[in-house]
Amino acid sequence: MVCRTTIAGHFETGQIAVRAYIVEREDQSTARLQMFLPVGLYMPAGFKLTVDKGTVHKIPYTWCLTNTCIAGDVANPHLLGEMESGANLVIEVVDTNMLAVTTSLLVHRFAAIRKGAPTKIFTQNIDE
Repeated sequence: MVCRTTIAGHFETGQIAVRAYIVEREDQSTARLQMFLPVGLYMPAGFKLTVDKGTVHKIPYTWCLTNTCIAGDVANPHLLGEMESGANLVIEVVDTNMLAVTTSLLVHRFAAIRKGAPTKIFTQNIDE
């Protein structure tokens, strides 16, 4: 089974600006963090993630599509712990003008959602 915990931030228009996924598989001991960010960022810089002014975690970009750039890496257990006890997830990116841009997402409910009952369950048989 795969469990995905999602946090999203929106532009004032209602469009999703940033999405953070924690993906966990029951047969693996590590989780994966994936971030979906807007296009137009300076990819070699990756992005920085901080919870409540704590440890800075640098995550590399893995690829870009026409409408989003995706960064991902194994989720450090320390980072997951910070997200469970923290209030704000701060995301810093570098744009193509080499300017740092920062935004934040609320994570005060992350622990309850991650450990709670699933809101949606999808079943797919891939053995056929």
